[in-house]
Amino acid sequence: MLRRLLATFLVAVLTATGCAAPGTARELTIVSEKKEGRLVTMEVDSPAVGRRAEVQILLPTGWRPGTTWPVLYLLDGCCRHAGNAWVSDGRADEVTEAAAAIVVMPEAGYAGFYSDWLDGPQWETFHLTEVRELVERRYGATARRAIAGLSMGGFGALSYAARHPGMFRAAASFSGLLDVSRQDLDHLTARSGDDPDKLWGDDLAAHNPTALAENLKGIPVYVSCGDGRPGPLDGRNTPKDGGEAFIEQENRAFVKAARKAGVELTVNLYGAGTHRWPYWTRELERALPMLLDSLS
Repeated sequence: MLRRLLATFLVAVLTATGCAAPGTARELTIVSEKKEGRLVTMEVDSPAVGRRAEVQILLPTGWRPGTTWPVLYLLDGCCRHAGNAWVSDGRADEVTEAAAAIVVMPEAGYAGFYSDWLDGPQWETFHLTEVRELVERRYGATARRAIAGLSMGGFGALSYAARHPGMFRAAASFSGLLDVSRQDLDHLTARSGDDPDKLWGDDLAAHNPTALAENLKGIPVYVSCGDGRPGPLDGRNTPKDGGEAFIEQENRAFVKAARKAGVELTVNLYGAGTHRWPYWTRELERALPMLLDSLS
């Protein structure tokens, strides 16, 4: 009896102080929420990531409480300590202004690789469970989903779609890391100060879009990339971009594997063009009809 009373008292104290009792799973909580026109910016406390993170949402113009809408996820690239730049740098608010869908743009870490780390943040769980459930519960998002991303986010879009068949109705990658290698991991985690061995260990193939191409059969996939030469959207005296040239080779490897697997593929390896936002905004405009058609 005394033990039971003490246990009841302990749970009451922990609840009153905002702490979870041992064995109690924490839930994602909203720390702040600001709405400006269509754009909603939320700071959330994520158990999966182990810290606070930002989620931006563009609501369709017809959104009202109680309405339901399909969802387009837009994933950002690497090397950003916080936030998602699809609105600030990529003009996603303008490009999707007429879209009859909720556009979700979550934070993804400096070099998070859209994955649950073996030892570290659980970005995949944050995006596909915590954020998904939040947007469904709070804004009426449905199970009709499409996904797109740039650079590391292009990897994330195709990796998520391949690793979770049936979750997304279409996927698009713009200058994505589509045949991701140990060289990619070492390069980006060296910049972030992370240990690449804590990401996937030796299980790289389980996340690599090229190795998983067969899993993308049944949905339309859009792939685009430049070859690193200065192009029409670059300024004068822009040097050749070796990074984009390297990524183009990864895209060619993915395209070969996807075509062999029978994936419904739209490819735009457009030649001259560097690893910059003007190209990704243009490619979102080009891919958007396909992405939105999949949601109807």
